[in-house]
Amino acid sequence: METTTTTGPADHAPGDYVHGYSGREARRLGDQADTLAGLLHDGTSYPAGSRVLEAGCGVGAQTVHLVSRSPGALLTAVDVSRGSLEQARARVAASVPGARVAWAHADLHDLPFGDGEFDHLFVCFVLEHLPDPRGALAALRRVLRPGGTLTVIEGDHGSAFFHPDCAHARAVIGHLVALQAAAGGDALIGRRLRPLLAGAGYGGVTVSPRTVYADPGRPALARGFTLDTFTAMVEAVGDEAVAAGLSTRAGWDRGVAGLRRAAGPDGTFCYTFFKAVAVNPPV
Repeated sequence: METTTTTGPADHAPGDYVHGYSGREARRLGDQADTLAGLLHDGTSYPAGSRVLEAGCGVGAQTVHLVSRSPGALLTAVDVSRGSLEQARARVAASVPGARVAWAHADLHDLPFGDGEFDHLFVCFVLEHLPDPRGALAALRRVLRPGGTLTVIEGDHGSAFFHPDCAHARAVIGHLVALQAAAGGDALIGRRLRPLLAGAGYGGVTVSPRTVYADPGRPALARGFTLDTFTAMVEAVGDEAVAAGLSTRAGWDRGVAGLRRAAGPDGTFCYTFFKAVAVNPPV
């Protein structure tokens, strides 16, 4: 089953998402979702017939894993970018033929759904890009039935550490954090999930760290996460960082080279995601 809600806000402005909307970024998101699916989606599945909203589905990288793990759920995926929704629909159709997904173009603060319309909400790598994540969480509560659950997953760039240590690599990570802050987001939001959810009125909040560790004995993670996810994310904003005066091009290139070495034969890389589950309190 596939339907589309076409009413919604004007499409995103190009600068809304610090990582951009390029084909390269879409591939990176897919690599990230596929590499970390077991780590991040463990414990998340929804009963057949349950109404699930994925808020901020982007290019559908996580949507594929949601529908694969909960084939009987009635999933609605919403995003503010029409272009991303088109990619998401194509990705899901190619990866999970026959998946039951309804697509909607809308802003998370003004969703075109009735009060309590969904049994479960899923939000992954969205809050970090919003200037008011607590307000967005509060707005989402309206469409979640009393007693329904919310699952949120976010990273925290402050949790990254690696060997061999490299001051230039640490610097470029800090510059990415600064760029995201300048765009109104927070790349350190993982550590804030519990107070954000409690402040937005949710109850029963539990947060679990989901740590990814890569070394030469785990080559798939070294390639899929250290190189194709994290280093690729940092490398892609180099032009913006140089233009903003945060780094020289030579300094940026040294930092990226340091991150790449962490995926090499003498390297290790560690990063922590945070997964929160909460309940919309019964009236």
